[in-house]
Amino acid sequence: MKEKIQYRYKSTAEALNELQELGYTIDYNIEKEQIKANPTNFDITYIYRYEGNSDPDDESSVYGIINNKSNEKGVYVVGNLGTDDDVDHFLVEIEIKRRTIK
Repeated sequence: MKEKIQYRYKSTAEALNELQELGYTIDYNIEKEQIKANPTNFDITYIYRYEGNSDPDDESSVYGIINNKSNEKGVYVVGNLGTDDDVDHFLVEIEIKRRTIK
């Protein structure tokens, strides 16, 4: 059975620090090609959403991601979900897919 996604609400820096303490050390913003090459190998296990107090454009999301083949853990930071990056769209799709798993 797949692990449920944990949703947390913290600042981006706090989220990254907490995930690093949990062993999420790979920066998938830099290592995007791993996700693009084998997207089915990855699951999102944590999502941290943060929105600035005064400006919704300050929204960011930090994803804790695990590679199911290698058990490596990493993070991916999205500044705003209204982006055109195909990896960002993949993360949204996998997030929606995970919500349907029982």
